[in-house]
Amino acid sequence: MNRLRTLAGLILLGGGLFFLVGCGPKPAEVVVYTALDRGFSEPILREFERQTGIKCRAKYDTEADKTIGLVNTIRFEKGRPRGDVFWNNEIVNTLRLKDEGLLAPYRPQAATNFPATFRDPEDCWTGFAARARVFLVNTNLVKEGEEPKSIYDMADPKWEGRVGIAKPLAGTTASHAACLFATLGEKRAKEFFRSLKRNKVRIETGNKTVAVNVAAGRLAFGLTDTDDAIIEVENGRPVKIVYPDAGAEQMGVLFIPNTLALIKNGPNSENAKKLIEYLLSPEVELALARGPSAQIPLNPAVRAKTRVKTPRELKAMPVDFAHAAKAFDKAAGFIAAEFLK
Repeated sequence: MNRLRTLAGLILLGGGLFFLVGCGPKPAEVVVYTALDRGFSEPILREFERQTGIKCRAKYDTEADKTIGLVNTIRFEKGRPRGDVFWNNEIVNTLRLKDEGLLAPYRPQAATNFPATFRDPEDCWTGFAARARVFLVNTNLVKEGEEPKSIYDMADPKWEGRVGIAKPLAGTTASHAACLFATLGEKRAKEFFRSLKRNKVRIETGNKTVAVNVAAGRLAFGLTDTDDAIIEVENGRPVKIVYPDAGAEQMGVLFIPNTLALIKNGPNSENAKKLIEYLLSPEVELALARGPSAQIPLNPAVRAKTRVKTPRELKAMPVDFAHAAKAFDKAAGFIAAEFLK
């Protein structure tokens, strides 16, 4: 009988210990949804973990879905958010989420000195680490002096079927389309895309695919982002970067920042704020500028020499991003119904 009592006591003690272990404090963590390529963003997030001890659980996009997949995830989870931070590789869809009431206000201390252009007046997002929309040109296929100088050159008959862009329904290409609808007006923007279709511009799965196909000689040139273009340049491919519409009488080069936002009612809001402060630090912008993606720092405290041209060196396209966010659905509807058919 004593042995049975002893055994029962051990079982109860073990169960109690199991209960205590199972109900211990939850490890510190933060969940980030990031549209910046995993190869560029993951090392930054791992360093945050090392410095803070906070586990960073990341959900990355895919090359084909880009930002749209993560944006739709945030929408789907709005009744019970699972993410804490949205690290977008562009701005237009961040503004759309703000308009839908899915982002929470937070004013990062690290962004105090950022230009007002890249800070939401209502503190729902902050822009950092920009990229430019550029042409990557194959120098074996395009003679010196014949390089395209404007996005309108994609419709030149001499390049018929030899120019590529990413599918303009996701990522920065979709944002570019929305910016054109906002800047040019609906009529002129539609005609621009119709002219590309008439010239049999090739639609690729993503900006990286555009850059790779130009480098391989499958395209004469293509519209892509500086982070994808610079990789092909620095890998020694027969390519060069051209900044379209940079002339005094042209519309300007489109620069698109990454954006950071606090997801409304996320489960780890305090740790999310710590991650946002870290990502907006000069050290992170410097790392992104020096890393393979060659991002353009927006923090005035970062004085690093960049490997791509910046708005200080080129005429930048003046864009009302809020207007572009409102034009997004109209642009996407036209592109899906007419341009891609």
